Amino acid sequence: MGPDPASSPPAPRRRPGPSYRTRVATRALCALASLAVLVVSGVAWATYENFTAAIPHGAPVPPLRAGQVDPDGPDTDILLVGDDTRAGATPAELKALHAGRDQTTVNADTMMVLHVPADGAPPSVVSFPRDSWVTIPGHGKDKLNAAYPLGYNAAREAGAGERQAESAGLNLTIRTLERLTGLHIDHYMQVDLLGFYRISEAIGGVRVCLKEAQNPHTESGGTRSYSGIDLPKGWSVIKGEQALAFVRQRHGLPHGDLDRIKRQQYFLRAAFQKITSAGMLLNPFKMHALLNAVGRSLLTDPSLNLISMAQQFATLSSGHIHFATLPNDGPKLIYPDGVETSVVVVNRAAIPAFLAQLEGKTDAALASAQPAPTSSVTVDVLNGTDIPRLAARDATALETLGFRTAAIDSAPLTAATTIEYPPGQERAAKAVLAVTPGAKAVETPSAHRVTLVGGRNGVLVKGVRLPPRERAALQHHPARRHKHRHSGGLGCVY
Repeated sequence: MGPDPASSPPAPRRRPGPSYRTRVATRALCALASLAVLVVSGVAWATYENFTAAIPHGAPVPPLRAGQVDPDGPDTDILLVGDDTRAGATPAELKALHAGRDQTTVNADTMMVLHVPADGAPPSVVSFPRDSWVTIPGHGKDKLNAAYPLGYNAAREAGAGERQAESAGLNLTIRTLERLTGLHIDHYMQVDLLGFYRISEAIGGVRVCLKEAQNPHTESGGTRSYSGIDLPKGWSVIKGEQALAFVRQRHGLPHGDLDRIKRQQYFLRAAFQKITSAGMLLNPFKMHALLNAVGRSLLTDPSLNLISMAQQFATLSSGHIHFATLPNDGPKLIYPDGVETSVVVVNRAAIPAFLAQLEGKTDAALASAQPAPTSSVTVDVLNGTDIPRLAARDATALETLGFRTAAIDSAPLTAATTIEYPPGQERAAKAVLAVTPGAKAVETPSAHRVTLVGGRNGVLVKGVRLPPRERAALQHHPARRHKHRHSGGLGCVY
């Protein structure tokens, strides 16, 4: 007997399938998306291929001499040079550059070395003040930025072409820096004024913050402006003419060229943040504009692989790049051949420890040292922050713990609290390190004794208690990080 139709459960209702028209539209949409991915990938690949093929190359880097060993082994050191040439600039571009109309003079006013560790550790960028008083091989003592034109002009006088002359300038700069630091430069990359102008335009500018307004009056004390800067106090988005003016200005800044170096490092941080953002990296058309601007303005050695280098940086943010300036004792007037000259005095004794710290090398003697008795240790205490009397408070805490203190003074603004010590004072440094949790100890041949330099990361001697307002004023305190979160933690500069 068959089932009773009235008592049978109703058949499950089936959802209506997509209509023919909907299925066709969906397939078309998928096809279009796939096509877009292929086009975007193809554009990106063609862009990179054209980019690398279009980059001009100069002469190879001077090789290691027979028996010479690369001091940092497989790590890579790349010289970055900002060339002041105006060759090829149109009258409109010359006006925007505020760099004069001389299209034959060459200078290298920006010199940095990018150190890329082979083990994947964060890279470092070291700036070299242009007025550093150094020995230029074959030319005696002169300012560092004289090396490039000396090499360039000698090559031109010998009949060399433009690219060969630029290579000669770069190679003499490399030999000068190698003699000064003991490093071996593996590669070089040069970008000219026009290139910087075009690159800043291609990325749509970056946000910067000035502590004080800068304009023709503040820059030069009159109506004539050297760099063409005209920016208000506080935050601005700068590109093109004002970006170039921002990184070129030194007249009207408290510390001249040293403040210009801070500006250049600041701009690089901001630009790197923007370039490595998803909105830039994932937009092939923006990347095309950027690569086009870069490709028209670079000169590299033949063996530098820009794509490989870019891949190394793709996962980094500016917070993972350490910026530093060659140790120096600041500006000084000297009288070579009876002519008054303002130079930057290089602290040569501090260079080995400075480079070892950048390369992440540890001091074996410090690591194995036992802390000396506190009563046997005398400490100089310096304040590397803008918090009043911080050195005095650190000194009082050290004395309470049994140390003796000598000089109590200020120091240039310092990012991280550091314990500097001369060779042989490892046990004394270890004792101070034990009561300053979070500080770094650095061997510094120029130090007279163990020196505690308080930094803006808020690391203090045990027992020091700061009022909440002062602690919040330290740059790396969470309150300040929150304040500058929209700027990537860059803050403001002069």
